[in-house]
Amino acid sequence: MLLKTTPAAGKGAAPALAALVEPLFGGELPVRLRAWDGSEHGPADAPVVVLTSRKALRRLAYNPGELGLAQAYVTGEIDVEGDLFEGFRRIWATVRAKGLEAGRPPVLPVVKTALRYGVIGLPPKPPVSQARLQGKLHSLLRDRAAISHHYDLSNDFYQLILDPNMAYSCAYYRTPEDTLEQAQDNKLELIAQKLGVVPGGRHLDIGCGWGSLSLYLAEKHGVNVLGVTIAKEQKAFIDARIKERGLSHLVEIRLQDYREVPETGFDSVSSIEMGEHVGAENYPTFVNLISSRLRDGGRALIQQMSRRDRPGGGDFIEAYIAPDMHMRPVGETVALIEDSGLEVRDVHMMREHYVKTILAWYDEFESNWAKAVEMVGEEVARVWRLYMVGSALVFEEGRMGVDQILAVKKSPDGVSGMPWARTW
Repeated sequence: MLLKTTPAAGKGAAPALAALVEPLFGGELPVRLRAWDGSEHGPADAPVVVLTSRKALRRLAYNPGELGLAQAYVTGEIDVEGDLFEGFRRIWATVRAKGLEAGRPPVLPVVKTALRYGVIGLPPKPPVSQARLQGKLHSLLRDRAAISHHYDLSNDFYQLILDPNMAYSCAYYRTPEDTLEQAQDNKLELIAQKLGVVPGGRHLDIGCGWGSLSLYLAEKHGVNVLGVTIAKEQKAFIDARIKERGLSHLVEIRLQDYREVPETGFDSVSSIEMGEHVGAENYPTFVNLISSRLRDGGRALIQQMSRRDRPGGGDFIEAYIAPDMHMRPVGETVALIEDSGLEVRDVHMMREHYVKTILAWYDEFESNWAKAVEMVGEEVARVWRLYMVGSALVFEEGRMGVDQILAVKKSPDGVSGMPWARTW
């Protein structure tokens, strides 16, 4: 039941916020709104969204969608009381029920209302945490800037969130009771088994992150690994671990773009949640490079996020977390891999595993909230809180997926070297 609007004397905040925000949800508020003057509007039993400043309404007027809401949240102009996950669930359920996800919200009525209530003005400046990239899309220089925006916050910051392996990708829960660390070990071993690695084999780890897979293959399976990353902080972290664990004879990490790797003849190649960052136009180049770097009979494993409802990563993700990100349906990715000459042998959907992974990261992050704010400031910390909550929900609801795609480079006479039955 909607409560009767009760504006504060002379300010009219509740009518203003209701008239501005309700059209974005087809005339039905999924959450209760409280304005900066204490007036409220919306369902009594819903999570409370607090508009702490008129700037929030201005952002909604100029960006009446995901980006405007995100900008207002990370700056603290909008806050949420109660369960953040439940608030987002209700918002998205209303958007879907009204069919609003198919197009942009009605801008003109919102702007007219904003003008009538005097909350319109110059567009608020984007928050300082929003990415500002320059240069040609997916050029070497721009890609380095995009990766630096996301990964070079600091290694200490990511250690507040990730498991001891520093595996920043979907884990594999063999049982619901597995800890995050166990599930990440499960994932690393699963990749090793799918790739059929053996002691002395040669492996190329494209976009090696903080080295979880590179170090695991060397330490547990005696594999010779070349890992490449374009994030300086990551390379420094892995180099320290290589030295600490005495693995310099097995692991080499380069600060190098995947397009600049000259070696060939690898027994296996991996790309773990890096393919989303290479761009739609560059993806054929990416998979062709993987194919050309493998020996005949060599295997490739690409773990990658997928999305059916729209290309890209979404306005918030692309503005704050992973600039220039591109996702597509998994079937389209499989077709592109096959176009490179590789034969796809297995596609393993792991969507539900990502929900558990992200929730585990979120719990760690919230338990270290004060440290995170001290390290990166409250605005960036709020970016990451919103990122994890939103990500968990899109995987939970099936709007995004994550898939392990195993492929092999056949010999000219068609021999794959794959086992007759799956052994993993």
